Amino acid sequence: MPAHREFKDALYAQFARIGHAVASPKRIELLDLLSQGEKTVEQLAEQSATAIKNTSAHLRVLRHARLVETRRDGAYVYYRLGADEVFRFVRDLQALGRGRLAEVEQVARLYIDERDELEPVTIKELRRRMRDGDVTVIDVRPEGEYQAGHIPGALTIPVAQLKRRLAEIPKNREVVAYCRGPYCVFSAEAVGFLRKHGYRARRTNEGFPHWRASGLPIASGSDR
Repeated sequence: MPAHREFKDALYAQFARIGHAVASPKRIELLDLLSQGEKTVEQLAEQSATAIKNTSAHLRVLRHARLVETRRDGAYVYYRLGADEVFRFVRDLQALGRGRLAEVEQVARLYIDERDELEPVTIKELRRRMRDGDVTVIDVRPEGEYQAGHIPGALTIPVAQLKRRLAEIPKNREVVAYCRGPYCVFSAEAVGFLRKHGYRARRTNEGFPHWRASGLPIASGSDR
Protein backbone atom coordinates (compact mmCIF):
# COMPACT_ATOMS: atom_id res chain seq x y z
CA MET A 1 0.00 0.00 0.00
CA PRO A 2 2.70 2.62 0.78
CA ALA A 3 4.24 2.15 -2.65
CA HIS A 4 0.81 2.40 -4.23
CA ARG A 5 0.08 5.57 -2.26
CA GLU A 6 3.43 7.08 -3.17
CA PHE A 7 2.72 6.49 -6.86
CA LYS A 8 -0.75 8.06 -6.68
CA ASP A 9 0.44 11.06 -4.70
CA ALA A 10 3.26 11.72 -7.17
CA LEU A 11 0.99 11.26 -10.18
CA TYR A 12 -1.80 13.54 -9.05
CA ALA A 13 0.67 16.16 -7.89
CA GLN A 14 1.79 16.48 -11.50
CA PHE A 15 -1.79 16.68 -12.78
CA ALA A 16 -2.40 19.42 -10.21
CA ARG A 17 0.25 21.55 -11.91
CA ILE A 18 -2.18 21.94 -14.81
CA GLY A 19 -5.04 22.69 -12.45
CA HIS A 20 -2.99 25.33 -10.68
CA ALA A 21 -1.97 26.90 -13.97
CA VAL A 22 -5.58 27.38 -15.09
CA ALA A 23 -6.88 28.42 -11.66
CA SER A 24 -6.58 32.07 -12.68
CA PRO A 25 -9.08 33.73 -15.07
CA LYS A 26 -6.25 35.78 -16.60
CA ARG A 27 -4.16 32.71 -17.33
CA ILE A 28 -7.06 31.07 -19.14
CA GLU A 29 -7.49 34.26 -21.16
CA LEU A 30 -3.78 34.29 -22.02
CA LEU A 31 -4.04 30.72 -23.32
CA ASP A 32 -7.06 31.76 -25.38
CA LEU A 33 -5.10 34.68 -26.85
CA LEU A 34 -2.15 32.44 -27.65
CA SER A 35 -4.50 30.15 -29.58
CA GLN A 36 -4.36 32.84 -32.29
CA GLY A 37 -0.57 32.58 -32.62
CA GLU A 38 2.56 33.57 -30.77
CA LYS A 39 2.71 36.93 -29.02
CA THR A 40 5.08 38.98 -26.91
CA VAL A 41 4.51 39.80 -23.26
CA GLU A 42 3.71 43.37 -24.29
CA GLN A 43 1.05 42.26 -26.77
CA LEU A 44 -0.51 39.89 -24.28
CA ALA A 45 -0.54 42.55 -21.57
CA GLU A 46 -2.31 45.02 -23.86
CA GLN A 47 -4.85 42.54 -25.18
CA SER A 48 -5.69 41.17 -21.73
CA ALA A 49 -5.73 44.62 -20.06
CA THR A 50 -3.13 43.48 -17.54
CA ALA A 51 0.07 45.10 -16.32
CA ILE A 52 3.21 43.73 -17.99
CA LYS A 53 4.66 42.64 -14.63
CA ASN A 54 1.52 40.63 -13.79
CA THR A 55 1.35 39.19 -17.31
CA SER A 56 4.94 37.98 -17.01
CA ALA A 57 4.13 36.33 -13.67
CA HIS A 58 1.12 34.53 -15.17
CA LEU A 59 3.21 33.35 -18.11
CA ARG A 60 5.84 31.92 -15.77
CA VAL A 61 3.16 29.77 -14.13
CA LEU A 62 1.90 28.60 -17.53
CA ARG A 63 5.43 27.82 -18.64
CA HIS A 64 6.14 25.88 -15.45
CA ALA A 65 3.14 23.69 -16.27
CA ARG A 66 4.48 23.24 -19.83
CA LEU A 67 1.38 24.84 -21.31
CA VAL A 68 3.37 27.54 -23.12
CA GLU A 69 6.80 27.71 -24.72
CA THR A 70 9.01 30.61 -25.78
CA ARG A 71 11.46 31.73 -28.40
CA ARG A 72 13.68 34.79 -28.41
CA ASP A 73 14.04 37.15 -31.36
CA GLY A 74 16.44 39.96 -30.55
CA ALA A 75 15.16 41.89 -27.56
CA TYR A 76 11.74 40.22 -27.65
CA VAL A 77 10.53 36.95 -26.18
CA TYR A 78 7.59 35.36 -28.00
CA TYR A 79 5.18 33.01 -26.28
CA ARG A 80 3.16 30.25 -27.93
CA LEU A 81 1.02 27.32 -26.84
CA GLY A 82 3.10 24.30 -25.90
CA ALA A 83 1.16 21.93 -28.17
CA ASP A 84 -2.09 21.55 -30.10
CA GLU A 85 -3.40 19.60 -27.11
CA VAL A 86 -3.32 22.81 -25.07
CA PHE A 87 -5.79 24.48 -27.42
CA ARG A 88 -8.05 21.45 -27.28
CA PHE A 89 -7.84 21.54 -23.49
CA VAL A 90 -8.88 25.20 -23.38
CA ARG A 91 -11.70 24.57 -25.88
CA ASP A 92 -12.99 21.62 -23.84
CA LEU A 93 -12.69 23.61 -20.61
CA GLN A 94 -14.84 26.36 -22.11
CA ALA A 95 -17.39 23.86 -23.38
CA LEU A 96 -17.53 22.14 -19.99
CA GLY A 97 -18.04 25.49 -18.28
CA ARG A 98 -20.90 26.43 -20.56
CA GLY A 99 -22.49 23.02 -20.18
CA ARG A 100 -22.23 22.81 -16.39
CA LEU A 101 -22.29 26.41 -15.14
CA ALA A 102 -25.47 28.41 -15.70
CA GLU A 103 -23.51 31.60 -15.09
CA VAL A 104 -21.40 31.00 -18.21
CA GLU A 105 -24.54 30.65 -20.31
CA GLN A 106 -25.99 33.83 -18.79
CA VAL A 107 -22.86 35.88 -19.49
CA ALA A 108 -22.54 34.53 -23.04
CA ARG A 109 -26.19 35.27 -23.74
CA LEU A 110 -25.95 38.80 -22.36
CA TYR A 111 -22.81 39.87 -24.20
CA ILE A 112 -22.95 37.84 -27.41
CA ASP A 113 -26.15 35.91 -28.15
CA GLU A 114 -28.58 38.77 -27.45
CA ARG A 115 -26.73 40.97 -29.94
CA ASP A 116 -27.43 38.54 -32.75
CA GLU A 117 -30.87 37.14 -33.47
CA LEU A 118 -29.65 35.01 -36.41
CA GLU A 119 -28.14 31.56 -36.10
CA PRO A 120 -24.33 31.71 -36.41
CA VAL A 121 -22.61 30.02 -39.33
CA THR A 122 -20.84 26.76 -38.50
CA ILE A 123 -17.33 26.04 -39.73
CA LYS A 124 -18.71 23.27 -41.95
CA GLU A 125 -21.30 25.57 -43.51
CA LEU A 126 -18.72 28.32 -44.03
CA ARG A 127 -16.40 25.89 -45.81
CA ARG A 128 -19.23 24.82 -48.14
CA ARG A 129 -20.32 28.37 -48.91
CA MET A 130 -16.77 29.46 -49.64
CA ARG A 131 -16.47 26.64 -52.16
CA ASP A 132 -19.74 27.81 -53.74
CA GLY A 133 -18.40 31.37 -53.89
CA ASP A 134 -21.55 33.00 -52.51
CA VAL A 135 -20.10 34.66 -49.40
CA THR A 136 -17.55 37.33 -48.43
CA VAL A 137 -15.51 36.33 -45.39
CA ILE A 138 -13.89 38.95 -43.18
CA ASP A 139 -11.38 38.40 -40.39
CA VAL A 140 -12.08 41.05 -37.74
CA ARG A 141 -9.20 40.16 -35.41
CA PRO A 142 -6.15 42.45 -35.06
CA GLU A 143 -4.06 42.39 -38.22
CA GLY A 144 -1.12 40.69 -36.50
CA GLU A 145 -3.28 37.67 -35.76
CA TYR A 146 -4.43 37.58 -39.37
CA GLN A 147 -0.79 37.62 -40.50
CA ALA A 148 0.01 34.71 -38.17
CA GLY A 149 -2.73 32.57 -39.72
CA HIS A 150 -6.17 32.99 -41.28
CA ILE A 151 -8.86 31.36 -43.38
CA PRO A 152 -7.76 31.44 -47.04
CA GLY A 153 -9.73 34.02 -49.01
CA ALA A 154 -10.70 36.09 -45.98
CA LEU A 155 -10.31 39.86 -45.99
CA THR A 156 -8.50 41.35 -43.02
CA ILE A 157 -10.63 44.18 -41.64
CA PRO A 158 -10.08 44.56 -37.88
CA VAL A 159 -13.28 45.64 -36.19
CA ALA A 160 -11.70 48.98 -35.22
CA GLN A 161 -11.16 49.74 -38.95
CA LEU A 162 -14.56 48.60 -40.16
CA LYS A 163 -16.17 52.03 -40.36
CA ARG A 164 -13.54 53.60 -42.61
CA ARG A 165 -13.09 50.48 -44.77
CA LEU A 166 -16.74 49.67 -45.31
CA ALA A 167 -16.49 50.38 -49.05
CA GLU A 168 -14.11 47.43 -49.45
CA ILE A 169 -16.90 44.97 -48.62
CA PRO A 170 -19.28 44.20 -51.52
CA LYS A 171 -22.99 44.35 -50.80
CA ASN A 172 -24.10 41.79 -53.37
CA ARG A 173 -23.20 38.79 -51.19
CA GLU A 174 -23.73 37.86 -47.58
CA VAL A 175 -20.83 38.71 -45.29
CA VAL A 176 -19.57 36.26 -42.67
CA ALA A 177 -17.31 37.62 -39.94
CA TYR A 178 -15.07 35.48 -37.77
CA CYS A 179 -12.72 36.27 -34.92
CA ARG A 180 -10.93 34.44 -32.09
CA GLY A 181 -13.56 32.00 -30.92
CA PRO A 182 -17.07 31.56 -29.54
CA TYR A 183 -16.53 34.16 -26.80
CA CYS A 184 -14.89 36.82 -28.95
CA VAL A 185 -17.12 39.90 -29.24
CA PHE A 186 -15.36 41.32 -32.32
CA SER A 187 -17.51 39.39 -34.79
CA ALA A 188 -20.75 40.25 -32.96
CA GLU A 189 -19.80 43.94 -33.04
CA ALA A 190 -18.87 43.73 -36.72
CA VAL A 191 -22.10 41.99 -37.71
CA GLY A 192 -24.19 44.54 -35.82
CA PHE A 193 -22.41 47.41 -37.56
CA LEU A 194 -22.72 45.82 -41.01
CA ARG A 195 -26.45 45.20 -40.63
CA LYS A 196 -27.01 48.83 -39.67
CA HIS A 197 -25.42 49.78 -42.99
CA GLY A 198 -27.56 47.51 -45.12
CA TYR A 199 -25.42 44.39 -45.34
CA ARG A 200 -26.62 40.83 -44.96
CA ALA A 201 -24.17 39.66 -42.31
CA ARG A 202 -23.69 36.75 -39.93
CA ARG A 203 -20.91 35.59 -37.64
CA THR A 204 -19.32 32.19 -37.19
CA ASN A 205 -20.06 30.16 -34.08
CA GLU A 206 -16.35 29.42 -33.64
CA GLY A 207 -13.10 31.15 -34.50
CA PHE A 208 -9.93 30.68 -36.52
CA PRO A 209 -8.31 28.26 -34.03
CA HIS A 210 -11.30 25.92 -34.46
CA TRP A 211 -10.93 26.11 -38.26
CA ARG A 212 -7.23 25.22 -37.93
CA ALA A 213 -7.94 22.43 -35.42
CA SER A 214 -10.39 20.90 -37.91
CA GLY A 215 -7.48 20.33 -40.31
CA LEU A 216 -8.76 22.82 -42.89
CA PRO A 217 -6.36 24.82 -45.08
CA ILE A 218 -4.88 27.98 -43.62
CA ALA A 219 -2.97 30.94 -45.06
CA SER A 220 -0.47 33.26 -43.44
CA GLY A 221 1.07 36.65 -44.04
CA SER A 222 -0.73 38.78 -46.62
CA ASP A 223 -1.69 35.79 -48.75
CA ARG A 224 -5.40 35.31 -49.38
